[in-house]
Amino acid sequence: MTVARTTIESEVKRRRAFAIIAHPDAGKTTLTEKLLLYGGAIQLAGHVRARRDRRKTRSDWMKLEQERGISVSTAALNFEYDGYYLNLLDTPGHEDFSEDTYRTLMAVDAAVMLLDAARGVEPQTIKLFHVCRERQIPIVTFINKMDMPAKDPFSVLDEIEKVLGITCSPRLWPMGSGPDFKGLFDLESGQVHRFERVTGGTFRAPEKTGGLDDPELQSIMDPELYRVFREGAELVREALPAFDPGLFRAGNITPVFFGSAVTNFGVQLFLDHFLKLCPPPSGMRLTDGTRLDPTDDHFSGFIFKLQANMNKQHRDRVAFLRITSGVFERGMTVTNSRLDKPVKLSSPVAFFGQERQTVDVAYPGDIIGLINPGVYQIGDVLASGPVPAFTPIPRFAPEMFARLVATDTGRLKAFRKGVEQLSEEGVVQVFTTEDGSPVLGAVGTLQFDVFRSRLEDEYGAPCRLEVMPFECSRWIRESDRGAFSSYDRIVKDQEGRPVVLFKSEYRMQSFVQSKPDVPLFEHPPASE
Repeated sequence: MTVARTTIESEVKRRRAFAIIAHPDAGKTTLTEKLLLYGGAIQLAGHVRARRDRRKTRSDWMKLEQERGISVSTAALNFEYDGYYLNLLDTPGHEDFSEDTYRTLMAVDAAVMLLDAARGVEPQTIKLFHVCRERQIPIVTFINKMDMPAKDPFSVLDEIEKVLGITCSPRLWPMGSGPDFKGLFDLESGQVHRFERVTGGTFRAPEKTGGLDDPELQSIMDPELYRVFREGAELVREALPAFDPGLFRAGNITPVFFGSAVTNFGVQLFLDHFLKLCPPPSGMRLTDGTRLDPTDDHFSGFIFKLQANMNKQHRDRVAFLRITSGVFERGMTVTNSRLDKPVKLSSPVAFFGQERQTVDVAYPGDIIGLINPGVYQIGDVLASGPVPAFTPIPRFAPEMFARLVATDTGRLKAFRKGVEQLSEEGVVQVFTTEDGSPVLGAVGTLQFDVFRSRLEDEYGAPCRLEVMPFECSRWIRESDRGAFSSYDRIVKDQEGRPVVLFKSEYRMQSFVQSKPDVPLFEHPPASE
């Protein structure tokens, strides 16, 4: 099938690929679900009704996530809204899974930074923001939970600018907060959207619209609250920086929105604005500093995530592919850059929560899943023509280690299979000792709990974790094995490369000082 270039260009223009980044408990999964409802639950009359089976669209599909109420795995979600085709990546909020989030941010064109209105900028927000800044990802800010007691909005804006070093340009302005939250003022249109509290029965909070001078608006607000709101709105319009698209695309200014994801007030306003602000795919950055034209004649894309057992009915592994140029067609044959071999892309799928559907055609900016029979790894580049040189996806040196021990010898086959398949996801790094025992490496203890829980739940392989007394790791050259003492432990990574484990940062620094001719690598080194 040949797709006209004009078709490719028009499809690229309506694509939006973005991620939501947030500190835990900021309301990220709630906002994600509300955005999904707009993509799949809008009736012809424009009224959105709650459906009992809508819970299956939730992005937290893993049993552990549902039990703990946290996101520990990136979910890719595809849906259409108002003529746009959205690829939404709901990233892990827990800091122990920041490496998964880092890889995800390499696959998007914009990010939504979600803040709790009462807490403002939190530690994990800062870390994720800096990743976006390094990649020059445009950031849109949504200040959530305005229906709860919150900080003064000017205080939150000031905190964002001082802590993160980015200029704020509000697009909506809140009318109070907590029990006094009455609505939002659209600074662009000059229209007030009044919030009416309801309990159950509807998906979208009812609202009424009017102008800033609407007498009815003044009648529902305490005079002092109205005065503060009016003065704040006028000050924002006159004194704060106007939105600059160029500065936004460069990551130097962030448009700011307020609302409440749990009551769904302000979410549609945010979504309508966001889709106009968020850039379409403009080309992925290459190692030489140039960008790949998304409308290039040749298809290309890269694998940024692997996931096992997303749906127990399928019991398969999925490789998530970001399409970067050309047109994807089901059944096409491409080259896998790492293997330098042709592979046929015969089972592509798109996701809407746990639901999946076959993809026949996809375009740059789209995130699709490829059923993985074990041929894909994170970082693989797939191309129908010349293989583009994308910036490599890094692996980070773990800081915590634990030996994984099977406790049921009758389930050893399932245990080994589970370790092999879960290790492919890259969230936990799996090393092996000289006797072949698996050693898990991670940056946080929650990763260990998730790995063990999934082995038991998804593979029926009971096991236990034995924490090891090491705090640092570095890759080394094979020829330098003899340079280390019995205080250190040498294991192998999944490619058979040697990795040394140090008992402490102090021990590692002492080694560096005593043997400066022996290099240590934070990332796997090139072959000797």
